[in-house]
Amino acid sequence: MSDRDDPVTIGRRVQQLRSERGLTQRQLAEPAYTPAYISTLEAGRVRPSAEALRHIAERLGIAYDELVTGRPARLATDLRLRLTEAQRTLAGGEAEQAAEQYAVLLAEAERHELVDVQAVALLGLGECALDTGELEAARQYFERSERALADVPLPARVPALRGRAVSHYLAGELRYAVYLLESALDELNRSGLHDPDALLLLYASVIGPYMDMGAQARAAQAAEFALALAPQSGDPALVARMHRSVARTLLAEGRITEADASLAKAAELYRTLQIRTELANCHWMRGYVYAQNGELDCAEGELRQALDMLSAGRAALYSSQVAVELADVLHRRGKSDEAAALLQNLLSDALGPERGALHSAAAHRLLGIIAEDACDTEAAEEHYVRALSMLERAGAAGDLADLCRLLGDLLRRTGRVEAALDAYRTGLGHRTAPGTTTLGPAPAQPPL
Repeated sequence: MSDRDDPVTIGRRVQQLRSERGLTQRQLAEPAYTPAYISTLEAGRVRPSAEALRHIAERLGIAYDELVTGRPARLATDLRLRLTEAQRTLAGGEAEQAAEQYAVLLAEAERHELVDVQAVALLGLGECALDTGELEAARQYFERSERALADVPLPARVPALRGRAVSHYLAGELRYAVYLLESALDELNRSGLHDPDALLLLYASVIGPYMDMGAQARAAQAAEFALALAPQSGDPALVARMHRSVARTLLAEGRITEADASLAKAAELYRTLQIRTELANCHWMRGYVYAQNGELDCAEGELRQALDMLSAGRAALYSSQVAVELADVLHRRGKSDEAAALLQNLLSDALGPERGALHSAAAHRLLGIIAEDACDTEAAEEHYVRALSMLERAGAAGDLADLCRLLGDLLRRTGRVEAALDAYRTGLGHRTAPGTTTLGPAPAQPPL
């Protein structure tokens, strides 16, 4: 597909550039063409051949691509350089500053109709919105990025699709998030599109929804696949910085093709950095397994490592699932005050019914347990009821059944038998077997 403008637009551009340089039509035409041909071309009455445009571009002293598209020769490469700068900013945890950079780049890409740059800028804006907890805005950015890439193979669309799924997940829409991620995994594996980065992103991202839906078996398998697919890179941030510096030097020397190659390497390394952040979910999964087996010391170490892998500047929505699990382990290790402080900070800083509803419910559930241990039944009941309403809206069946049991036991101990029976009945209506969900068959597996 050609980016060449229509004959009228090209004709006007040739006339403007010729006038700016003080050339006559004869001077522009010779020795290969006639002044009459240049006149006809400038009037837009003929579609010039590539050979004619190369001759005219050489006479005008500009690049062929700039003549036929109207874009400065360095524009696309310059935008890609600035995209890697924005990626670096986001990888460093400065989401708001990165969003400003991406917004400027998006506007320029739209003005020059550079669709591939638009898609990357929209993806970046979506990631920034996820980090700052603006879930609806994030979803819209990811959807726009997917539409811009509608004609490219699925692996190239996976980062945007995964972002959209994560935005639904953090909003408490578990089943739809899993549907999006599993559908993409199934299509990649069944069609032989075994792109390791795409598969890694999807497997790492589906762990959280699986766990919240009670599908521990699928979560464990996804974690193993993700760890097996994880690329081995020494220090991607350092290497990416080197490639950006090299690209800037090459661009200044006019070596655009070589600069593009360095920028492509830098962009891939920044994606690797983001993937490594996603792998925090795998350490969270290991911590969960250790906790279930009663190995609390190992569980605490894995969960703290998961938190450390998340950039300090990332929003609490992104790391709250790990923090709540860590608080549970701390409580079980007798560090209830530290656990309660961690949970209260989460609830006051970023979590709520509309932002991280499942993690908020888990925090209230654990605060209820801690309050019960301290014989503060009134506070415990308040936390349980708040968690119950969030879980009912989200449809987290396994967690809801467990919470109803806790609430029923509390009500029974305080003499409210009828209310306790109501709570138990509600829990029975949502009971699921461990490690299962109402999901369909698991997606096809990658060839590892």
